[in-house]
Amino acid sequence: MNQALANFRILDMTHVQAGPTASQLMAWLGADIIKFEPPTGDVTRGQLRDIPDADSLYFTMLNCNKRSITVNMKSSEGKQVFIDLLKKCDVVMENFGPGVIERLGFPWEKVHEINPRIVMASIKGFGSSGPYADFKAYENVAQAMGGAMSTTGFSDGPPLVTGAQIGDSGTGLHLAIGILAALHQRNQTGRGQYVECAMMDGVMNLCRVKFRDHQRLTRQVLAEYSIATQGLTATPRAGNDSGGGQLGNAVKCKPGGANDYLYVVVQEAVWEALATRMGNELKISGLAQDVRFSTIGERRKNQNEMWRLLNQFAARYNKRELMKILNDLDVPCGPIMSTEDLANDEHIKLRQMYVELDHPARGKWYNVGMPIKLSDSSVEIKRSPLLGEHTDEILQQVLGYDENKISTLRSAGAFSAPVKSKG
Repeated sequence: MNQALANFRILDMTHVQAGPTASQLMAWLGADIIKFEPPTGDVTRGQLRDIPDADSLYFTMLNCNKRSITVNMKSSEGKQVFIDLLKKCDVVMENFGPGVIERLGFPWEKVHEINPRIVMASIKGFGSSGPYADFKAYENVAQAMGGAMSTTGFSDGPPLVTGAQIGDSGTGLHLAIGILAALHQRNQTGRGQYVECAMMDGVMNLCRVKFRDHQRLTRQVLAEYSIATQGLTATPRAGNDSGGGQLGNAVKCKPGGANDYLYVVVQEAVWEALATRMGNELKISGLAQDVRFSTIGERRKNQNEMWRLLNQFAARYNKRELMKILNDLDVPCGPIMSTEDLANDEHIKLRQMYVELDHPARGKWYNVGMPIKLSDSSVEIKRSPLLGEHTDEILQQVLGYDENKISTLRSAGAFSAPVKSKG
């Protein structure tokens, strides 16, 4: 079992995707994650629900290995339970909208006063300072404002979002790193601190190479791009160009379906072998010595013609066949893998990156596995908790409440939604 973070307890008030990504990773690393939910539950329990009366895949895939407690923070008794939990936890996480945590009465200063050793971790759309601080953010908003969309897509088309959730899950990864750093420092100083990750900031960090190219544009054209960059003042959209030192692009394979492509990187060292194989099959003599392609500089100038020939070559094979041919030539490449491809891939199964779980309401389902492998800490992925499933367990084991106290608090509405007046 994973013991890497076994001594840490984290009070997780986050919801939707960004925060739960961070807390699930830390749960898989062995931390005790207490998912602190309102009586109505995390909003994603019911979003995009595919089975009636069962928690959605949106929720279950982001909340494995956690315990759930429901607390009514609108009651004084519920707030006291929250305060007692703060005293017993190493970290409290939140990703509420701007000003929400302050309106609940628990800004960082108050939390730090209650427990000077606790780390408070927040995800915000744009951070707590600056002109955008009060704006709301979603995944695609963060991609738009962090630089990703302006550099994704083709130059003659609109900006595009990427399928990877770099605004939400990407920010969750940044937050997990910040929490671990703060805990390490706390264990040296005895003092907790406030950790903040903004979605816009996280997207910018993931777009770092685009800012490399932004600065290069002031001194040179971007010769590795298949489009003209002379006179541009911002990094352009460049389709499937690699954007790196070596030329790369996706070539279309048979039978020509939506994902029948192989991404190929044409390194300097492999060109002769690749060109020889292509030339033999396409009946183009001397392709390996063709002055248009014989050096990386010339291939950059003539890359559109090079890719035309590569696509002609690729059309003879399906993506798996072509991958085998190119790997034998030591050419870096990879097929465009659909979700169906990945769900049935032997490599993915061997790496335990698509794991089968059981759920009392939805039955068998699959989750993406733990992407971080530790040699001395294996990960057992467990299902997500039912709403409030561990309320009594947490109150007894963590806070030491007896049954009488729990019953009294329950009667006072500490764990249930307030009754709406009929007036």
